[in-house]
Amino acid sequence: MKKFSILLQILLSLLASVPCAAKWLNPADVVCGRWWDDELKGTYHRMPDRAQHDVRSAVWNLSKQSAGLSIKFHSNAPSIRVRYQVTGGLNMFHMPTTGVSGLDLYATDADGRLRWCASRFNLSFKDTINYEFRHITYFTGDRRGYDYELFLPLYNEVKWMEIGVDDDYDLQLYPITQESPIVVYGTSIGQGACASRTGMAWTNIVKRETGYPLVNLAFSGNGMLEEEVFKYLNEIDAKLYILDCLPNLTEDKVPLIFDRTLRGVEMLRAEHPDVPILLVEHHYANASSSQRAIDRYADSNSEQRRAYDTLVARGVTRLYYLSHDELAFTQESMVEGIHPNDIGMRQYADAYIRKIYEILEPQVSNLKSQISIFRPRTQQRDPYNWHERHEQILRANCLEAPQIIMIGNSITHYWTDRSGADAKDYRSSWDKLFRGRVARNLGFGFDRIENGLWRVMHGELDGYSADKIFLLLGTNNLSTNTDEEIVEGMQLLICAVRQHQPKARIYQVGIMPRRGQLQRVAHVNALLQEKLKNLGESAEGKGWDVTYVDMSRGFLDDSGNLIESLFSDGLHPNARGYEVEAQNLYPYIK
Repeated sequence: MKKFSILLQILLSLLASVPCAAKWLNPADVVCGRWWDDELKGTYHRMPDRAQHDVRSAVWNLSKQSAGLSIKFHSNAPSIRVRYQVTGGLNMFHMPTTGVSGLDLYATDADGRLRWCASRFNLSFKDTINYEFRHITYFTGDRRGYDYELFLPLYNEVKWMEIGVDDDYDLQLYPITQESPIVVYGTSIGQGACASRTGMAWTNIVKRETGYPLVNLAFSGNGMLEEEVFKYLNEIDAKLYILDCLPNLTEDKVPLIFDRTLRGVEMLRAEHPDVPILLVEHHYANASSSQRAIDRYADSNSEQRRAYDTLVARGVTRLYYLSHDELAFTQESMVEGIHPNDIGMRQYADAYIRKIYEILEPQVSNLKSQISIFRPRTQQRDPYNWHERHEQILRANCLEAPQIIMIGNSITHYWTDRSGADAKDYRSSWDKLFRGRVARNLGFGFDRIENGLWRVMHGELDGYSADKIFLLLGTNNLSTNTDEEIVEGMQLLICAVRQHQPKARIYQVGIMPRRGQLQRVAHVNALLQEKLKNLGESAEGKGWDVTYVDMSRGFLDDSGNLIESLFSDGLHPNARGYEVEAQNLYPYIK
């Protein structure tokens, strides 16, 4: 009996150590960071199969490694498990297993804050690798869960992968975004050497912190500015091309830089005349102790600068430059004098993020104080799927270009997307107001200014030319920002809208009166009108076409009190209230 009891305890202990996830999903069809999706289905490669016959074998073999690839999903599970197999060596002498062959998980909470998730894994890293992210706390609510991004191995090929949670919890894989990506053509540094874990590669930091999709075509030791690779870059509908190949073009290869840079940029310009291209210099790895290192990298940088100057002289536009001084490496940035450690990766990413915003969002990046407060964020505070609605907007804009845009929160959202028997009553005033015009409702429930800013910067105003754009955000910021900050945030949003829709007439709508905050709303709106007036008279605002729209008319009685019969809850209009909103907007629509 005693032996049986001992055996039973051992058996129970073994069972307790076995992952109990009952729900496993294969994410192979929703891998982020791939462009040629139809030609890669079921694989974790970075280039299509046909590239094997075009590029050098070294490039092809490296393209099978999953650097820059990631999986996005939503879950509310306290434990998330991942199991997978890789084909190559698990680590290198200067780079740990967790970076070469491991995973990294980041969560985005309901308010758009990033949260890194620590892991527990099979330390042997043999055969099937098992990661477990345990004891996850949902600080913004279990019901809402988190949005996750799982970064894949930087220097290994993934054979297969599954993500699992216990059966009582949600697990939803996100489809690949419609948004155009940043494309990086680079070397081992771009591929991720020598990050301690996969999320610390500078490309993954940039991807995570800007929210821009990114295609990583960096090949360790083989970023040679080759025409065969440029051919594939040209197939990608990019928002920005980054050429960061100089670390592989030193000493005897320096003479290749000038001609290859000219040819590569000319190839990209022939197919993508308006897409910005960023040339990046080589950093000085061990400049504090080696004149030879300084001379070596300076020669490469000098040749690229000569190519850049030549291209500019030839009239090539939207060509940008990131110098070694801007990278700002220190003595603590490197592993062995060639590859950055995590400090260096952070410095790389910071320099890139600053430059990317300067290129893609120049008007916004100039307002540094505002953007530090209103950092562009996603959110998941409402029961609807925020990301799914964003992707629906991108698809709708491709199918039919809108003439009129309404960027707002739930007040705008529910004007056309309300459920229930009275939905037609709510929508009727919208249909009447915009009859004969293509109007798109970009209202997202619970959105604040920073959420609208993220959506504008991520494609909702791209690919078409609107006539009129109405901005109706701000009321949800009353609980998080001062009156002055809200007005500054509205200016920031106007700048972003102007950047993406330079020909559109912009209408800044005042915050609608709401129960319990009438005086504060009136004060914010007064500050807003003064701000717009001063902006219009300044050199900064010269040529801007921004009109203030008073949304208090009809919602207040003669004594300045809220007309409660026009609201369902003192904040959201009912069907009659939307008729009043339509009347206020009508003079600017006709």
